Order: sequence, then C-alpha cells, then structure tokens
Amino acid sequence: MLLKKINLLNIGYQEIFLLFIILGEQSFRAKQMVKKIYNFKNNNFNLFNNLNQNTLVKIKKIIYINTLNLFKLNYSYDGTIKFIMEINKQKIETIYIPEYNRATLCISSQIGCSLGCKFCLTGKQGYNRNLYTFEIISQILNVMKFVKKKNLRLITNIVIMGMGEPLLNFKNIITSILIMLDKYCFNFSKRKITLSTVGIIPAINNLKKYLDIKLALSLHASNNKIRNLIIPFNIKYNIENILKSVKNYIYNSKANKNGITIEYIMLKNINDKEKYAHQLAYILKNILCKINLIPFNKFLNSKYLCSSNNKIKKFYNILLNYGFIVTIRNNRGRDINAACGQLSGKVFNRIKF
Repeated sequence: MLLKKINLLNIGYQEIFLLFIILGEQSFRAKQMVKKIYNFKNNNFNLFNNLNQNTLVKIKKIIYINTLNLFKLNYSYDGTIKFIMEINKQKIETIYIPEYNRATLCISSQIGCSLGCKFCLTGKQGYNRNLYTFEIISQILNVMKFVKKKNLRLITNIVIMGMGEPLLNFKNIITSILIMLDKYCFNFSKRKITLSTVGIIPAINNLKKYLDIKLALSLHASNNKIRNLIIPFNIKYNIENILKSVKNYIYNSKANKNGITIEYIMLKNINDKEKYAHQLAYILKNILCKINLIPFNKFLNSKYLCSSNNKIKKFYNILLNYGFIVTIRNNRGRDINAACGQLSGKVFNRIKF
C-alpha cells in the first residue's frame, strides 16, 4: 500500500519528531531536519548535509518539501517590498515593511476573501480557498531567504493581516502559528505575532484553547448600522457580541496584557464624524485596548474617499481625551498597492454564509 507523501511544511516539530521515531530514527535527527529548514531556510534535500545518507534515503520515500514560487517583487520608495507568490496561476501577496529598529512581515491566510468588506480590494476580488499551512509558512521562508541574501533588516514581527480572514482558516492558521512560535522552528515570541480578525466569534472563543497571541480587531465602526454597511458580515456577528468575545479572550491573555489593537479605517462622511468618536469611546470603555486609526487607501472603482487630515486629527484628539492610547497608521507601500486594503490577488468566485 502506497502512503501519501507528507509535505514537511504542513506539520510542526512535534509531528516531525514522531515521524522520525516511527521510521526508527533517533530523535535528534528530527532536530537536524528542522534546523536545516528553518534556521538555514533550506528546502532542497540534496543540501541536507547534516543528515546521513541512509536517513535521507529513508525519509525521502514518505516526505517532501514544497514551497510557493516567488512570482514578482514590487519595491516602494519607502522601503516596503511586496512579494507576489504564485499558486496554480493565482497570486497571493506578502508585504515586508522595514523600520528603524524592526521589520514586519504581513502575511496572507486565504486566496481572496469571502467577507466582502466594502473598503478592501481583497474583499472585492471574491474568495477562492484557504491557504494550506505550507503556503502560509512559505511566505515567511521565502521572504527570510530574500532579506538574508540582500542583507536587509531581519524579520522581527509577523502580522496576519494580508489577504483573507485568518479565523476562517482556523486549523491551518493554528498550525502555522505554532510553527512560528516553536523554538526549533521560527522561534518568534507570542508578543511578536499579531492576528487581525473582523470578529469571527466561535473562532475567537476557541482560540484561547490553542494560543495566546496578540489580537487586532478590525472594528471600523462605532455602531452596527454603519458596520453593517461597510462590513456585511457584521449582520451575522454584531459589535456587542464580538466585543464580549474579545474581552473574554484577553482576560487571561499575557500576550495582550497591554490591550488588543482596535483597527478603525477613516472613511470620509461615513464613520468619521465627531459623534462617532464619542460613541467609539463609549463602546470600548471596558475593553483594554489601543486604537489604530487607518487613513483609507484609495483603489480603482472604490466609491469611498479618505477622511481629511483635519477630521482624522479631531477624531484622534477626542479619543485621546478619553484616555485611550491612539495612533494614526503610517500607511506604507501605497505607491505599489501594498498598503492596508490594497492587496489584490485575482480570484473568481465568492462563497455565501
């Protein structure tokens, strides 16, 4: 009976460890394999010179390593790089954002997105499918190899804020994050990984069973009427219930001890009135959080415009006066369509809930 080969990037260290034991290999061989993949960013079995030949012959019969193809790079004047990766003629986008003392990688979790948020180009593309674990992990490996080769700032932070809603790809996202956290793999701190969600309540409730990582909530409105308009999914899970779920998640979270991030996009004449700032302060009064105001990034055929700088500043000051920590996002990579809401991998169908 022929067994289906396993892509090593779809499983974590513990599974690789058990695999080597089943094969009759000593456990330290698993560490050697993982080290070669994640520390040296190597996916070519022929270069695994830290494993003996007999071990390689044995494992190559049941495992393989498959990564995404790097299709194209776009460079921004501000140093941001957009990595376009190919999956069966479709594309996903991964954004590398270097700063003075760190570098953040924004990764995707789906090909397209099913939520249809009106201010997001990814949502307008529709949904194709969830990314497999190896496709999520490949984004990190590909960029790490690139920045090391080019002697760029090494990745210090991962944000799962690219194409797709991460919590609608729950199983693969959990596996991927565990690989990011594993000391034998990427060895990221849980405070250096942020998952952004529009508010998938059952998944948020389930998340604490598996992970304690930083959470960002894409709220974008202070009441359900506006949120229903710009995020149709809000009809299924409304603001009050989402905030209740989020509050329960952060109650025992060490990663969020300083509060989660509330993301709020600034849309001209939609959600930027001063009364909405007061309303936002009211609904968040019992949530430990900081608020990130995001100037809207225009894209082709969008009916929305960005709020004026003056409006954004007034909104900012109102929240500040309530005692919130507030930031205004510096949208990097706008000139290459790499900023928030501008990712546009082409997909063709949309699913319904």
